[in-house]
Amino acid sequence: MNIAKSITDYFIGARQELKKVVWPSKKEVIQHTSMVIAISLGVALFLGVIVDYTLTFFLKFII
Repeated sequence: MNIAKSITDYFIGARQELKKVVWPSKKEVIQHTSMVIAISLGVALFLGVIVDYTLTFFLKFII
């Protein structure tokens, strides 16, 4: 029965902690998601264009 009590205590504690969470507003979620997408696209563009082009240029120069 000790295991059942431990599991019950865990779920009770988890529920109490979830009540303390301050959830973001819809506006905040949209802003943060947009920021993550923009930064991801920027990094992909940088790596895909600038770094790839530079490495290709130097490899062609060496070969």
